[in-house]
Amino acid sequence: MNRIQSRLLSAAAFSALVASPAVFAQSTADEEASVQEPVVVTGQYLYSDQVNALKAPTPIIDVPQSLSIVTADQISERAFTSVGDIINYTAGVNNSQGEGHRDAVVFRGIRSTAAFFIDGVRDDVQYYRPLYNVEQVEILRGPNALLFGRGGTGGVLNRVTKKADLNEQFTGYRVGLDTFGGFDVALDSNFVVSDTAGVRINAYYESLDNHRDFYDGDNYGINPTARFALTPQTTLDLSLEYIDQERFVDRGIPTGTDGKPVEAFEDIVFGDPELNTTTHEATILRAQLQHEFSETFKGIVTASYGDYDKAYTNFYASGYNQALNPGFVTLDGYVDTTQRQNFILSGNLVGEFDTGSIGHTVIAGAEYIDTQNDNDRFNARWSTNGFTDDNEIFAIQRPLDLRGGVGTGFNNFVDPVTGVISGTGEATVNDFTRNLNDDTESEVQVYSFFIQDQIELSPMFDLVLGGRFDSFDQSTRNLAAAGTPTASRTDEKFSPRAGLIFKPQENISIYAAYSETFLPRSGEQFASTGSLDPDEFENAEIGVKWDFQPGLSLTAAYFQNDETRAARDDTTGEDFEVRGTEVEGFEVQLQGQLTEQLFLTAGYSYLEGETDNGRELPRELPENMFSVWGAYQITDKFGVGLGATYQDESFITDLDIGDDASTHPTLPSYTRFDAAAYYDISDDLRIQLNIENLTDELYFPTSHSTHQATVGEPLNAKITLTGRF
Repeated sequence: MNRIQSRLLSAAAFSALVASPAVFAQSTADEEASVQEPVVVTGQYLYSDQVNALKAPTPIIDVPQSLSIVTADQISERAFTSVGDIINYTAGVNNSQGEGHRDAVVFRGIRSTAAFFIDGVRDDVQYYRPLYNVEQVEILRGPNALLFGRGGTGGVLNRVTKKADLNEQFTGYRVGLDTFGGFDVALDSNFVVSDTAGVRINAYYESLDNHRDFYDGDNYGINPTARFALTPQTTLDLSLEYIDQERFVDRGIPTGTDGKPVEAFEDIVFGDPELNTTTHEATILRAQLQHEFSETFKGIVTASYGDYDKAYTNFYASGYNQALNPGFVTLDGYVDTTQRQNFILSGNLVGEFDTGSIGHTVIAGAEYIDTQNDNDRFNARWSTNGFTDDNEIFAIQRPLDLRGGVGTGFNNFVDPVTGVISGTGEATVNDFTRNLNDDTESEVQVYSFFIQDQIELSPMFDLVLGGRFDSFDQSTRNLAAAGTPTASRTDEKFSPRAGLIFKPQENISIYAAYSETFLPRSGEQFASTGSLDPDEFENAEIGVKWDFQPGLSLTAAYFQNDETRAARDDTTGEDFEVRGTEVEGFEVQLQGQLTEQLFLTAGYSYLEGETDNGRELPRELPENMFSVWGAYQITDKFGVGLGATYQDESFITDLDIGDDASTHPTLPSYTRFDAAAYYDISDDLRIQLNIENLTDELYFPTSHSTHQATVGEPLNAKITLTGRF
């Protein structure tokens, strides 16, 4: 493929009509009012933590970038409880398994476990993010370095949280029960303390269950927030969130000789019923100060501190030979802990002015991040091989003969000539304390500065120009190595964004966009300092947005993402550049009210790619993805919904030159149908039924590695009662 720059001449940053690296939705408050309380219009605009930094909000039609927004109402009506649920119905992105203990999203072919933000603040610890306190979820495609900094190479996901309301006192609640036996409750209470102060409390608890043996879990969280109107021009928001999560870790089932997951194993859990668990505890404090200096000059300062304690222990299928030993599986395992403290301070200024007949909206800002990260990992070690190997062989049965790290192993029953396993096995015991695989202490400091100007050349043309400078400094101590050596590295990168927006009519925009970002070779989770230059990512995109009528819009975009990786010549030791992954494709989305009774959202994406040596794109890139959801209001009180999501087949691992695609580890394509029914008992009380996988199809939506394919949930239902008083 040609370089991106030769394909498209211009590119887009984000709209400069944002006040912070978060996304926003509200209208200007009455300038005559003593307290300027924003009016939130969700799903049509980009949020900025409910702060109107400019005279008017930014409609999606004026944002030169492909994005999707899911509101709190849509989350409730669809009974979404996780980020993964939302991704299933979003064009251009798909889920990865995340090893059964974390969110992992593939943004336009690039997998990430850290491209997550909350109110525009980095949220990069690996865990399952709850939705109980969310106002809306925004998924932005393409590199997003200008506002979000490093990473976000294929896109980012931002959760906008609920804030205290100064005008209304209310309590909302939700109670849900599913056919697996899981249930959840949530509370949302707002208290008006005075004309200038309010408090809001969101809390939830969920008991997890599903179709897999041994699966369970308990999650809860609480998020009190407070808003203070210090002056008519100044607002302070404070937030404290505590999350506690525990759940079973399920890494799925092996693939067979045909490369597909072995359907006969759909009910078998390849793990330890007692030890396959993950826990996550987090305390997050956020403060945001907003001030309007004048009608055209405004600012915002955000401070966030998070303390995270994460641990997971698991066994999983690491090897399976269906042809030679169809009745046996090899398990591997480890225990991993992470303690992280993040402190993030950011500030933005937004100003509007004219130079002659040309209008300018300038946003300038700075960000400081300090991260302390401690991580260790111990591999499994089995008594049958003298505690020298992390792999053990077990007979396949339901359940496996393994509990609490004790079972019957067959490592010593492999014929050295034929490789065939036979015999009755022998007692084996695992010890997680004998092999320290990794023990590191990392400190990361990031300094960032950015500026962007959205230039109104005429009523029909806007030009967006901007750039961001990041200094990423990491120091890592290897406590597992003799002498505890320390390695450090500093990466300094400039990430430009540019774009052109053409509006032939007020309800139509055509844009061209270009943007860049980078990812240090230490990775998203600071696994090491990395000795080579960062990976660099470039995105070019052209698109059109058309609002047919108020509340109904069509968006379409063609894009190309290129990755450049630095490599080293083994002979000379010199660094040189090689092309990494190249992904191109297009997306189309339709969303809105087709009629007064019918709401429809639909999305389709086509993705293809290759690597520098011309092979097929590595793993987890379905060529075609499609989703549709329609909700029809039959009467004032009763409505129904019906939807479907389709995912094309995708390779589980890299397909190298010479590999046989017909037997390569692959997730088969699937189509899943979902449905819902709603009945409003009163204006403030609703009962709803959500049904998933109507046709009871056996499908495998995600994977992590060759023998770890997730078994999708069969036909199931959830009944929910939602109220407000």
